[in-house]
Amino acid sequence: MSFLDQLNPQQREAVETTEGPVLILAGAGSGKTRVITYRIAYLIDRMGVMPESILAMTFTNKAAAEMGERVEKLVGGLSIAKPVISTFHSFCVRVLRRDIEALQIPSATPGQPPIGHTKKFVIYDESDQQSVVKSVMKRLGVDDKQLTPRTVLSRISWAKNHMLDPQELYLQSADPKTEKIAHLFEEYRKELRKANALDFDDLLLEATRLLKSSAPVREYYNRRFQYLLIDEYQDTNRPQYELMRMLAGTRHNVCAVGDEDQSIYSWRGADIRNILEFEKDFPEAKIIRLEQNYRSTQNILQAASSVVANNIRRKGKNLWTSRQGGTKIGYYEAPDGENEALFAADVTAKYLREAAERGETPRAAVLFRTNSQSRLFEEAMRRYGLKYKVVGGFSFYERAEIKDMISYLKVIQNPDDSISLLRVINTPTRGIGKGSIDVIERLALETGLSLWGAIGEAVRRQLLPPRALTALKTFQQLIRDGQAILSGTFVEQLTESVETDHVGAVDSPAQALVPSADDLLPEDAAAFDPNELENFSFDFGDYESSAGVPPAVEGASRPLPGQQNPAATTADLLKFLIDRTGYIKLLEEEDTPEAFSRIENLRELVNAAMDSRDRGETLDQFLDHAALISDADDYDERAQITLMSLHAAKGLEFPLVFLSGLEEGLFPHSRTMLQPDDIEEERRLCYVGMTRAMDQLILTRAVYRRRYGTDLPEASVPSRFLEEVPAPLIEELGGRRASRAGTSHGRAGASPTQSRSDGHSSPHYSYEDEDQSAAWRRSAVAASRQKPTAPAKPYNSIENIAEFFASRGRKFTIPKTPPEEPTGKRGFRPGQKVRHPKYGEGTVYQREGEGEEAKITVQFPRFGLKKLVEKYAQLERA
Repeated sequence: MSFLDQLNPQQREAVETTEGPVLILAGAGSGKTRVITYRIAYLIDRMGVMPESILAMTFTNKAAAEMGERVEKLVGGLSIAKPVISTFHSFCVRVLRRDIEALQIPSATPGQPPIGHTKKFVIYDESDQQSVVKSVMKRLGVDDKQLTPRTVLSRISWAKNHMLDPQELYLQSADPKTEKIAHLFEEYRKELRKANALDFDDLLLEATRLLKSSAPVREYYNRRFQYLLIDEYQDTNRPQYELMRMLAGTRHNVCAVGDEDQSIYSWRGADIRNILEFEKDFPEAKIIRLEQNYRSTQNILQAASSVVANNIRRKGKNLWTSRQGGTKIGYYEAPDGENEALFAADVTAKYLREAAERGETPRAAVLFRTNSQSRLFEEAMRRYGLKYKVVGGFSFYERAEIKDMISYLKVIQNPDDSISLLRVINTPTRGIGKGSIDVIERLALETGLSLWGAIGEAVRRQLLPPRALTALKTFQQLIRDGQAILSGTFVEQLTESVETDHVGAVDSPAQALVPSADDLLPEDAAAFDPNELENFSFDFGDYESSAGVPPAVEGASRPLPGQQNPAATTADLLKFLIDRTGYIKLLEEEDTPEAFSRIENLRELVNAAMDSRDRGETLDQFLDHAALISDADDYDERAQITLMSLHAAKGLEFPLVFLSGLEEGLFPHSRTMLQPDDIEEERRLCYVGMTRAMDQLILTRAVYRRRYGTDLPEASVPSRFLEEVPAPLIEELGGRRASRAGTSHGRAGASPTQSRSDGHSSPHYSYEDEDQSAAWRRSAVAASRQKPTAPAKPYNSIENIAEFFASRGRKFTIPKTPPEEPTGKRGFRPGQKVRHPKYGEGTVYQREGEGEEAKITVQFPRFGLKKLVEKYAQLERA
C-alpha cells in the first residue's frame, strides 16, 4: 500500500502539488506535520528529487527533529543523503559559518585584516546582550534606572525584526528616549562587531544580507535547494520572509504551511500579513485548506471555531471532525484565584485516578495567559501531592555554573569575545579584582584592542601589581592550554616547555606542569586530578618517564611518527576546564545541597558534550546548540501534569485541558485592550488554547482576584471570549451560568466565599468538603468524611506562602503584627481568637481601618487567610 493512501483528499492534494508556490492553510490538529513529511517523501520517492536539494524550515528544534524522524521512516533506505530540516536560526548559522566572510570589506589601512565578522563568530544570548548594553550605557553615562538595559534590548530587537538600522531608527524617532536608544543601538552594534559576535536577531539579518548582497552565494543556495518548505508560516517576521524570498529564486517552488488563526507571536516580530498576503507575493499560488481535525471532539472544535470566527483578519476555514459529540465544555466560576487552582487540582486528581483504572496514560495541562498565574496552581498541585512540570522555567543553559563553563568554551573558541571573557576572568576567584579589570578595559578602549589583546598588552608592559600580573598570566595560560587541547597540540606545547625547562628557568604555567608530581601547576591554580570526578573518563594515557612529558588527553595520545595529535572533544575540554579551574572543588568545600546540585549540573553538561561528540559535532556546533535551545524544547511529553503559558502550549495536545483566568484584563490582557489587532491576537491565543484539548476542555475564571499591590481582592469581569462560546456547548461545573452574562453571584460587596443563608448549597466548588491529601483513595475519602481533619498547613496561610518563595530561593519574611487597640465597637484585635459561622475558629492576624468599615484579616486553620468587613463578618469571640 502506498503511503499516499493514508492521506485524506485535501492532504493528498497538498502532497502531490509540488511545482510552483503553494499555501497550505492547516487548521488545528489537521495533520500539518504529516503533510510536510509526506510531501518531502513524495518528492524523493516519486519525483526522484535529490534529498539534499530539499530545505524545510520550522521554529523549534523539537519540531525539526520530529520531521526528520518521520521522513527517515518513510524513505530512510532510498538514499544516504538527507534533506535539510532545520530551524530558521540553525539554518542561518550554517549559512554564516560557511559564507559570512563574503560580507567583509577591505581595511583602509594596508596590511590590516578585512573589516567584518569571521567564520569563528560567537552567538550572544540574552544575558550576554544585557552585559554589552550595560557596558555601553555606563560608558555613555546613561542612567540605567531611567532606561533599563532590558528596555533598550527590546527596542533594538524590535528595530532588527523590522529591518531598521540605527540611523533609520533615529530618523523615525519621535521622542528623546528613542533617539537615545538609537545611539545605544549603534554602539551596541560596534561592540558586537569588535567581539566578532552575533545575537539571535543578527543570525537572520546577516544571513538575509548575505544572500541579498552576494550574488555567487545566493546562486549557490538557489541551485542547492530546489524545493523550499516553510512550517508555521504565520509566525514568520520580516527577515524570515525576506530570507524565504531570496531562497525561492526564480523557480518559486515554495510550500508555506500555516494557520492565520494561530498567529500569536506579534510581540516577537511575527507579521500575520505574510500569510494573509501570500497571493500578492506569488499571484500564481495555489491555496489548499486542510479542514479535517484529528485531535479534538466536535464540541471542542465548534466552541473554538465560534470564538475565532469573531476575528476579521482571517482567511477562514470550516473545521470538522469524525469525533462527533463528546463531553461538553466545562465551565467553572471560582470565588477567587485560590479556589480556581484547587478546583483544577481536584479534577486532575480524579482524572488521573480514573485514567489509571482504565489503563490509560493520563496527560493533563493547565494553561494560563501569564506565567505569574502558575504559583497558585503549583501550590494546589503540591497540596494534592500531584507531580507536575512547569514549562518555561529556568533553562539548564541559563544556570550560573553552566553559563560559566559555556563562557570558558566561548573564550577558548574566540578569545576576542569580551563578554564571555569578563564573566570568567575571575571565576572562580583567582585574584583579578575590579581595579585590574578597569585598567584592562581602559587600555582596550584607548588602544582599540579587544579585552584579550589588552590583557596581553598589560602583561607585556607590566601595568598591574605583581599579584594581578601573575593571575593574568595564569588565566592566559589556561585559555592557551585549552586551545592547545582543542587543536591537538597540547603534547607538543608541553614538550617545548620541558625542553625550555632543561635549558633555563620555568616562566609559564604550561612549563610548570612538568617539574614534579607535587607541583604540577602554579600556586594559584588547582592541580589536575584525572580520577577525581566520578564517571569522568579524562586521563593522560601512558606516561613515558624518560621523556619527562605528561601524556596527552584521552583521544589525543602520542601519535606515530609523521602523524599529528588528533583534536580533543568538547567533553575532554570541559573536563580539563572543570578540574583546572578547581570549580568542583570549591563547590564541594561549600558542602551545601545547592552546591552539590550545581556539581550535578556541571556533570550533566559534560554528559551533554558527550552526546554532542556522539553526534559528531565540533565545539562550534555544541555552542550553537546551547545557544539555540528554547522553552519549547524543554517540554516533556511524559509528564502527567503540565503547567504552561498559552504561548508555550502551541503545537501540543492533551486529553484534559484547563484554560484558566478568563477575565477581562487578564485574558484578554489589559495591554491589548486599546488595539483591535491586539484583541484579535488574544482571541487567536484563546483558540490555540482551546484546540489543545483532545477529549475534555474546562474553562475557568475567578469572581475575585488579587491584583498586584492591592490589599483586597478585586471583582473581575468575565472575559468576552466566554460570551463567544455557544451556550448549548457549555456545562456548568458547580454553579449557575448567569455569571457568563456579566453578573456575579450574591449581593454587591459580599464576600466571594460567603455561604448562602437559605440553606441551599453554594454554586461554588466547596473544596473544604473534599479530601485533599496526597492519598486520594476511597478509603482515605471515607475516613475523611467520618472525621474531618485540618491539613497540617493551610493552603494560603502565611507559612505556605513563605515556603513557596523559599523553595525558589527567594526570601520572604513573615511580618510581625504589633498589637494595636481598635476603635470599632466589636473590638477584634490581632492575636484574638474568633469564630465564624462557616470557617470555624481562627486567629485575627491584622486589622485595617476604623469604625464600622474596618477590615480584619483572619487566619483559619482549614481555610487560610480571609479578609472580612467587620460589620458583615458575623464573627464572635471564641
